Amino acid sequence: MPGCHLDLFFIIFGLQLPFFSSCPINCVCYPSPMTVSCQAHNFGAIPEGIPEISERIFLQNNQITTLLRGHFSPSLVTLWLYSNNITFIDPATFEGFDNLEELDLGDNRYLRALSADTFQGLSRLHALYLYKCGLSSLPTGVFSGLHSLQFLYLQDNHIEFLQDDIFIDLVNLSHLFLHGNKLWSLHQNTFRGLVNLDRLLIHQNQLQWVNKYAFHDLKRLTTLFLFNNSLAELQGECLAHLSALEFLRLNGNPWDCGCKARSLWEWLRRFRGSSSNVICESPDGMEGRDLKHLGAEDFMHCLSSESLHQIKTHTYSTTHQIAHKGHHSHHSSKEKGKDLDLGLHQNEPAAPPDPRPGSRKPGKNCTSHKNRNRISKTQLGKSMHDLQDYVPDYHHKFNFDTVPTASTKRKAKCTRRTPNRVPSGVQQAAGNRCDGVRVSLLLFLLVLAVIVR
Repeated sequence: MPGCHLDLFFIIFGLQLPFFSSCPINCVCYPSPMTVSCQAHNFGAIPEGIPEISERIFLQNNQITTLLRGHFSPSLVTLWLYSNNITFIDPATFEGFDNLEELDLGDNRYLRALSADTFQGLSRLHALYLYKCGLSSLPTGVFSGLHSLQFLYLQDNHIEFLQDDIFIDLVNLSHLFLHGNKLWSLHQNTFRGLVNLDRLLIHQNQLQWVNKYAFHDLKRLTTLFLFNNSLAELQGECLAHLSALEFLRLNGNPWDCGCKARSLWEWLRRFRGSSSNVICESPDGMEGRDLKHLGAEDFMHCLSSESLHQIKTHTYSTTHQIAHKGHHSHHSSKEKGKDLDLGLHQNEPAAPPDPRPGSRKPGKNCTSHKNRNRISKTQLGKSMHDLQDYVPDYHHKFNFDTVPTASTKRKAKCTRRTPNRVPSGVQQAAGNRCDGVRVSLLLFLLVLAVIVR
């Protein structure tokens, strides 16, 4: 009826607009831009008579079942076909549609499958609606070449899996809606290429596992919804890539707040944006608590168990390496002793070089032993045993005893040598004895002379 009024208006004023005469029956047509509105008329097929110069066509809320090549012209910019009964789309339906910017195929519950070529060549498409279409999978390459796409609506389907690089050409995509599907995992390259994505909605799926690199390209993401899934664990490293994140929703998941939740807890403590509660369902004693409100003391046992595991692993590794070296070494026993001696004394002050043979330092007792700086066989065996049980310091992360080493020799001052001569007391006694012999001999000669006279 409005179309007839417009025709009458233009006829009265002498204006001729030939495209109005070709407006489909039961549709309304508008000029500048040429628009055809045929919504909610129970059409079972695309109505005939749509002008070829039409830029906007509204066919929502009908009973259309099939889309074929030739139904529309390449001048199309906007096409709304939501809430029909479409079951089949000819892959060539939109071939050559270089001007198409908005395509709404949502709420066609019996569509169920798409051809990989359905959207090929739509280089200007910026909004694609495929919600509630009964889709259980997406063919490889279905979004190839859609470099201008900014909004992609895939929510409320039955999609269970997204293959790697399915969105890799969508470099300008800002909004991706995947909520209400049956996704159970997100892999490393699921979202690769989405460098401009701003909002990612994956809530109300069946997610149980998210690769720690799943969001590695999403540097501009501000909104992430993961609520109402089946996530028991999410690594903090997974969210660390989201440097622009402002809104995070994790509620409605069966979170395990044991030791595996520590990295997520640490990330949430640093996060300055808005986040939902993260209610724990396990382990025992944690039920009903919010992971965000846990303290460091709740993870103390995790540090102990993890440290013990690292210590045991490293101790075994160190001992195994030493034994392996000892078994395969081709050095002589003398060289082995020398190497071990250097290793054990590497922290001791360096000993002065041995003096040249025959030389002595003046005024010091420099008597030296041949094996002064050697380690005895008993000490060598003991030191070898201590060395095998040694665990490194891990850069002061844990407190361990230092390496057992031989005690450092104290430097004592050398005492002056005493001259090699007879003690003075012995010399005095010998001198007195000689004087007595001389006196006795003299008296004997005097007596003998008196007798002879």
